[in-house]
Order: sequence, then structure tokens, then C-alpha cells
Amino acid sequence: MSLHNLQPAPGSTKNRKRIGRGQGSGTGKTAGKGNKGQKARAGYNHKRGFEGGQQPLYKRLPKVGFISRVEKPYVINVEKIKAIAELKEITLETIGSVHKLAKTVTKVKLIGVSAKGLASKIKDEAVTTSGK
Repeated sequence: MSLHNLQPAPGSTKNRKRIGRGQGSGTGKTAGKGNKGQKARAGYNHKRGFEGGQQPLYKRLPKVGFISRVEKPYVINVEKIKAIAELKEITLETIGSVHKLAKTVTKVKLIGVSAKGLASKIKDEAVTTSGK
């Protein structure tokens, strides 16, 4: 097979539309742009979402979508779960043995009246109390 007679498959290529080349071409005079107006002029451009002066959709809808990247701790009230106060050492693992925690929990905060007294038992940086 010789390389000098290669050509595209039949019907795979089309001639480009030549706009504004006389009335006989079918796209003469206004060059397919209709009649007058801003859109018919050269250099016309508009803002994304522009609706002809009407309040655009993106401004009519409420703001949505901020998610804080600061990880919030899982809060446990020591008054409701007394078993935590009875632990010798408080870590994520020991809390998990007396209270069911989700696998995604990485930080725990203990709250309640007696939470301050548990500060000395805490042996894990991931566990904090409401008291200093």
C-alpha cells in the first residue's frame, strides 16, 4: 500500500461555513446573527450567569457550602456515663471499652460537674476535659 494516496473516510470531513459572503450563500447580510442589538455587534461578550439585568440565579439562591476543617471532638457527659469516672486510666481505648465509639472518633472531650476531677487520670492527648 502506498502512502501518497491516503485520504479521509467518505463523509468524515465537512467544509467550514463561510459567513457574511453575500446573499446567495444563505448566510450573507447579517451573517446569521439576526437583526441589530448588542449580540449582533462585534466584540460582544457577557458575564457568566448574566440574565439581561434580572437578578441572576446564583444570587437568588442562599449561600451554602462552608465546612470547617477544624476537627470537633466527640463529647461525653461523665454524669450520664458513670463507668468512665470509675476507670483507673482514661485513654481512647479504655473509653471505647465502656462506651461504644465510632471508628472515626479521634478526639474525646469529657464534660460534666465531675469532669474536672478526672484530669489527673487522663493519659491520652486525644482526651480532654472541660476543666483546665
